[in-house]
Amino acid sequence: MKEALIEKDRGKLDHKETKRPFVLAAVMLAMFMAAVEATIVSTAMPAIVAEIGGFSKYSWIFSSYLLMNSVTILIYGKLADLFGRKPIFAFGIIIFLIGSVLCGLADSMETLIIYRFIQGIGAGAVMPVATTIVGDIYTVEERAKIQGYLSSVWGISAIIGPVLGGLFVEYISWKFVFWVNVPLGILSMAGIGLFLNERIDKKKSSIDYAGAMFMLIAISLLMIVLVEGGVRWSWTSWEVAALLAVACCFFILFIFQENRADDPMMPLSLWKNRSILLANVTSLTTGMMLMGISTFLPTFVQGVMGKSAMVAGFTLTTMSIGWPIASTVAGRIYLKAGFRATSILGGIFLLAGSLVFVMLSADDGPVHAMIGSFLLGVGMGLTSTSFIVSIQSAVDWKERGIATATNMFMRNLGNTVGAALLGGILNSKLQTYLEEHSAGKNLNIDSANNLLNPESDLSGPIKEVLESGLSIALHHVYFVVFLLAILSVLFIFFLPKRELK
Repeated sequence: MKEALIEKDRGKLDHKETKRPFVLAAVMLAMFMAAVEATIVSTAMPAIVAEIGGFSKYSWIFSSYLLMNSVTILIYGKLADLFGRKPIFAFGIIIFLIGSVLCGLADSMETLIIYRFIQGIGAGAVMPVATTIVGDIYTVEERAKIQGYLSSVWGISAIIGPVLGGLFVEYISWKFVFWVNVPLGILSMAGIGLFLNERIDKKKSSIDYAGAMFMLIAISLLMIVLVEGGVRWSWTSWEVAALLAVACCFFILFIFQENRADDPMMPLSLWKNRSILLANVTSLTTGMMLMGISTFLPTFVQGVMGKSAMVAGFTLTTMSIGWPIASTVAGRIYLKAGFRATSILGGIFLLAGSLVFVMLSADDGPVHAMIGSFLLGVGMGLTSTSFIVSIQSAVDWKERGIATATNMFMRNLGNTVGAALLGGILNSKLQTYLEEHSAGKNLNIDSANNLLNPESDLSGPIKEVLESGLSIALHHVYFVVFLLAILSVLFIFFLPKRELK
């Protein structure tokens, strides 16, 4: 098997000169940077909102980053297949670090959103190219074992991320949650540049910029509708209808462009493979679930339970602990029982974890939140690992970059839509509750800023109204997460029983 795969990849990677242990270390460092960024930013967001305001724009901090990440991930995947992994990986990290530095310099919610756009443009290259490199230098059997190493990254970041985030917020400044990326990115670039040797066939090619633009516009318009629907505009307003109509038009243009392009950004032929199709669609729904918990759980713990940023961070830590443990186990399960059985087991854990959040209350305390987060992490670890390895096993080298990127695109698209949709639900339900219960107190969505500020002097009745409103709004979010878990399990059951060889 190993010799066959190396033969298939001949002319692409120099297996004699590539120092796999050092390349793996550099890849793990890049993944660590991405993993830490997720846990640190989520932990720090309540403190950021408390300092610069703008609770109504809370979800835009995640949506702006994920929007550009989702769109560029396909472009980077295609470029990595055309020009090699090294230059694309380095370019993405450089842009990511520039965005990180700027985010730390932001002095308003609007500028932070803009800088997160820049950071997202670079982030689109980090995870897909790093994962593709692993697929290049290790066989299927080796990847099963190497998942243990890759999964350890999430476990380490699960401990370090919230701790660093809490320390930065409470003792230094939230700005360092972005600046910590700089040394990590530089070291990772150096490792890939020095120890990964690949030989790329020079050939004339074209980049599907039109397809990328059509997809960017379609997703952007959809995101605006999901965030602002029910808040700025009524769901039945002409503005919402017009934006959705235009988004559909651009999505149709995207499909048309992909069918006619010489080098499509997302080859539609990949979707003809049933395993890839269902893995990608399920990644969309699980991506929405992941964003619903990782984005809004710290808000629940701090704003409703009244706990510190450090405690809120540790409720997410258990998810990042469950994920790597499950990924390590998944590598053994799918070699014995197959990808489908592994994915079904993961779906069961997704259901269990989301059910815990539906039943979560302020009186339960953070331990219950940690349990739900852990179960969800186990489910994500089992499903995501199975999907990536099965997809990479279904294609050869020349399509592995775009196939990997397509799956990550669907998960990131789920993150993007999830942040927008669930953020819109949160704002809409909170606004409705405050309008009905504020009783002349002139409360609005941005009044929730005070709940997240430990130094605020909210009076008893006002604080009670805000806490109740935020709790009810967040439970609507968690109920949608539960529905997405049910949908994910249904998709998984339709995976083919025939396993990839």
